[in-house]
Amino acid sequence: MSDNDHDVNIIETATNAEALRVLEFWFGSSAAGEETLPERKIWWRPDAEFDAACRKGFADLSDRALAGEFDHWAETASGALALVLLLDQLPRNIHRGRPEAYAGDDKARTVAGGAIARGFDAVLAPVQRLFLYLPLEHSETLADQERAVRLIAVLGNDTWLDFARRHRDIIARFGRFPHRNAALGRATTAEETVFLQEPGSSF
Repeated sequence: MSDNDHDVNIIETATNAEALRVLEFWFGSSAAGEETLPERKIWWRPDAEFDAACRKGFADLSDRALAGEFDHWAETASGALALVLLLDQLPRNIHRGRPEAYAGDDKARTVAGGAIARGFDAVLAPVQRLFLYLPLEHSETLADQERAVRLIAVLGNDTWLDFARRHRDIIARFGRFPHRNAALGRATTAEETVFLQEPGSSF
């Protein structure tokens, strides 16, 4: 399928009702026709009310996505983006501070990688492309981190690029994200303990 088979208005052209609901919840329906969707502060900071809305509206869908029920969504740009949100981003809100927050990460990377290989990212608005790339930024593998930095650099947003580089640098230093240790039941090293006391050590 070529890029010409897709419209840049990826939300309005989504034909899957459940995928559309995910996209409208995350990005907002009012800006569905814009190539430059607005960035939402709620994405980047813990908020109990927003987390509750994610749980109420999407916990079941997220579980079903992890079980493979929506694998066919990956055949379209809009579906792949919605699937990545259900596997990678929404679980971080639904299961904040618990190991389940990261249960979909591997599958999300697979979906994102397939979408990128097919050029689906090229038809997305910049902030949507960011969320398609975030499974790479969330990876504890350095090669994924390096790829995330390269992809996000193209988006032309210095803040996003700075965060991508900071994620990469943590993985280069520790081989994992120390701030996940408590949720995942991992022992924290002395060096990691010192690091976790520094500003910006957690995301």
